[in-house]
Amino acid sequence: MPVPASVQFSTGGLPLSGGISIIWDTKPSSMLKRAAARFTTRAEAISSRLGPVTGNAGSAIPVHIHASKDSGALTVDAKEGYSLAVSPTGVVLTADGPDGVVHGFATLLQLIGPGASGPQFALADITDSPRFPWRGLMIDVSRHFMSVETIKRQLDAMELTKLNVMHWHLSDGTGFRVESKRFPKLQTTGGHHQFYTQAQIRDVIAYAGDRGIRIVPEFDIPGHTLSILEAYPELAAQQPVPFSKNWKQTCDVTTGGDTTTASCKKVFNYNNAAIDPSNPEVLNFARELYAEMGRLFPDRYFHSGGDEVVPSQWTGNPKIAAYMKSHGYADAPAMQAAFTAQVQKVLAQQGKIMMGWDEVSEAPIPKEVVVETWRGSKWIGSATRAGHPVVVSAGYYLDLLTPSSTHYKIDPLDVKAVGLSAADTARARKHSAALADAFSLDPDAPPLDDAQKHLVLGGEAPLWSELVSDQMADARLWPRSAAIAERYWSPETVRDVADMESRLPAIQQELETTGLQATENTQRMIDQMSPANTSPLAILTSVTSPVRNYALNRLASRTGDEMLKAPVAVAAPDSFEAMTFNHLAERYAAGDLSVAADLQMLLGRYAGNDSAYEQIATTPALQAARPVSQQLSALAVLGQEAMQPRHHGRAWRKKAREQLALQDQTFAACATAVASYANPQPPSGLLIAILPGIHALVSTAR
Repeated sequence: MPVPASVQFSTGGLPLSGGISIIWDTKPSSMLKRAAARFTTRAEAISSRLGPVTGNAGSAIPVHIHASKDSGALTVDAKEGYSLAVSPTGVVLTADGPDGVVHGFATLLQLIGPGASGPQFALADITDSPRFPWRGLMIDVSRHFMSVETIKRQLDAMELTKLNVMHWHLSDGTGFRVESKRFPKLQTTGGHHQFYTQAQIRDVIAYAGDRGIRIVPEFDIPGHTLSILEAYPELAAQQPVPFSKNWKQTCDVTTGGDTTTASCKKVFNYNNAAIDPSNPEVLNFARELYAEMGRLFPDRYFHSGGDEVVPSQWTGNPKIAAYMKSHGYADAPAMQAAFTAQVQKVLAQQGKIMMGWDEVSEAPIPKEVVVETWRGSKWIGSATRAGHPVVVSAGYYLDLLTPSSTHYKIDPLDVKAVGLSAADTARARKHSAALADAFSLDPDAPPLDDAQKHLVLGGEAPLWSELVSDQMADARLWPRSAAIAERYWSPETVRDVADMESRLPAIQQELETTGLQATENTQRMIDQMSPANTSPLAILTSVTSPVRNYALNRLASRTGDEMLKAPVAVAAPDSFEAMTFNHLAERYAAGDLSVAADLQMLLGRYAGNDSAYEQIATTPALQAARPVSQQLSALAVLGQEAMQPRHHGRAWRKKAREQLALQDQTFAACATAVASYANPQPPSGLLIAILPGIHALVSTAR
């Protein structure tokens, strides 16, 4: 994973008992030497996990490497293709450039498997190159700061799954995270002393470059600037900076019969504050800050944000309103478009290519500006029709907490893949007509023509960190990022969801064997939540998943960071154990009785867990999940009853329908962004992921 463009396997294998010998046909660069050293270290780790060598140690496997030079390395024009020939006599890796060598090593590691006498390379002929040149993750470190070590672990995993861009979201309302020599209050006041020094930034950039990964920084203006305005309030659109006024109202909506009631409260919104574009010092500030950051980050692309400006930040200031009128700006978006054009000129003068969220496509800017589409797939069509290169994020938001299969089904070139349906658009319009229109699907959008397809550089999977701590990052990013990496790299025809899911656990195992700490950190969090007895919580969270489509954010608006220390923080969007259970249940329902014993064992485990969970549920967070624990037990008992060779009468079937319908409603309540806003959510934020399997078992009951 990702599936290569072309692969042919042969029978047999190449034993690794004697180790590996790297042979270069030309003198390698220091970067390639380090890549080879990582490869051999990782190969040893994977081989050790597979078991010891049972025969006599053979000679070292020769890995011959033919690497061409590439003047476009570490750019969007990098030559990333490679070929691998693994035969009984050794391995030949031929690459178009250094990036191709790195990718070839990653694939070769995935060819290590068990053999008759121990670990071996599978025999294969592979020719491979990526479908898209821009394959990224966007990591937000503003809302919750992440350590350098955590960032480096993600870069290692990106290397192994052939992702090549880390979009680093370094400033937002919550915090400014990079040391600035020119504006030091940005990191001390705006960053609350949680920031990366410039030396650390250079270290991470070099670390990424060794792995064929570019770093694209984002410093957001004119919205999402509260952290900047904390440090330099004279730049704010609202004076004084509206810490006490900058609130939003959130409501819990309950529908019963023909009545709907809403319980509302106000919470602080860190995203609203905006800078004042009518103040000439604002553009001077942006020019100096971007110049300093541009020297720090060598990549030609520089992300300036540009999304979600709250119009009232400007229209509510009489001075700015007068400025808008005198300059002929009909509304806030018109003034933002003019400001965006000024920012683009600043970046161009500094030798940078501007990148921004899809709102920037409405500004009078050159075609070279890269548009990152986030509000819906229709913006892919509109931006490419205007001649802009596009990076697609719509459909790949990891903080929506949807499973890998959801992202995997979405293609970057599909202009109708992501957005609000007609029904959801109508419901959303009652809340905000502007937002409903921005996120709605365009049913008349034509497919992209060849010229437009060429402008789609690829995609990025964003992880916004409102509900992601440093300790949670590995598990929230992976393994879903690996599935998305395949969508960006592999041929368009690679679309089999079941096949992808069957490979996902092995890929996650490889990533953890080579450094990722998802399972380790998850267990550490379980230990912290339930130190006396971890087993009941571990069982519950192994077969539950978080509510989806920002339903968890809505729950967290009442509890804040408490959700980071609750069971939902360790429950995974992809539950491997639930996948296994559901697959076994499908086989049983199809008539395969050989899986009955395994199913009964798992059902017994789940049915008996609640009595143990009751004993450890001594904190509010654990108590909030008790109803889900009880429901899991009841569903497991229902599954056991369904498998009993007896007649199941009307009363039993009625009970089964009611239990299943309750769980179906819980999933439906967060099935879309609109649903997650309009419907009550379980206080624990947990969904029971074995539900499809229980449905399958009940369907077989006589």
